[in-house]
Amino acid sequence: MTAIQDAAAARLASARPAAENAVTNAIREAVVRRGGVVRTRALLEAGWGRRAVDRTVSSGALVRVRTGWVATANADANLVAAARTGVVLTCVSQARRLGLWVLEDQGMHVAARAHAGHIGAVMATVHWSRPLLPRHPDLLADPIENVLGLVATCQSFESAFAVWESALNQGLVDLQALRRLKLPPAARRLAEQVRPFSDSGLESIAIPRLRWLRLPLRQQVWIAGHRVDLLIGDRLVLQIDGGHHVGAQRESDVAHDAALMLMGYHVIRVGYEQVVHRWHEVQDVIMRAVAQGLHRGDD
Repeated sequence: MTAIQDAAAARLASARPAAENAVTNAIREAVVRRGGVVRTRALLEAGWGRRAVDRTVSSGALVRVRTGWVATANADANLVAAARTGVVLTCVSQARRLGLWVLEDQGMHVAARAHAGHIGAVMATVHWSRPLLPRHPDLLADPIENVLGLVATCQSFESAFAVWESALNQGLVDLQALRRLKLPPAARRLAEQVRPFSDSGLESIAIPRLRWLRLPLRQQVWIAGHRVDLLIGDRLVLQIDGGHHVGAQRESDVAHDAALMLMGYHVIRVGYEQVVHRWHEVQDVIMRAVAQGLHRGDD
């Protein structure tokens, strides 16, 4: 072998690790773009060779979740668990992952296909019902329509109402398109009653609880330079505070309350604990206000 050939062989040998590292990084980035957890088959179908995928796992850039699945080392633990056990994240668990308003932690909720058989050691509520939207075999988290459909049948009406209105408020689903799906009765009832106006789940809970009054209930009405959470009748304002109503926000709320009262409105301000755990107190105050006619404007 000539000196020229020796030099060329040396350059080729030194370039191979760099090329392999570039492929490893590219495969890892492909997994990141797919959510951090994917079927090996999806990488093969995208054009990556099996040896390259195996080498990426051996390098530590990916971990093998189970046969046929790989993930990045820092992938979402819930997605990794779903891939490992052969289930799909759904119902209130996926609602919470999407940033929707869920009343309280109820453990993991997952879905399994009707003929899934043994799905591993899953310490969770497992939903077996047929989804509103077909699930792709590679799916690890349900689309919003399936999430809302299961929430409707799994949760109480009030809790489901809050999740549905949260999804509408965030623009995650189109209500008309949702109504065209083959909804179960509980979901159909929700689809007819929810609206996209609630600014929080606490407001969503309050609305169905007050409909029995048979008074106009208007949400997010602009009065005195700010929106009020709920206007009952013409003059009774219900303001519902979440955890962020502190400091400067609290001072602004107090000033707005004073402005409303100077304009002839009557303000009832309540917090999370009262709405969730002591609603009877809130209802009692509202009933007394209505009985005194504080919801009516000037005759």
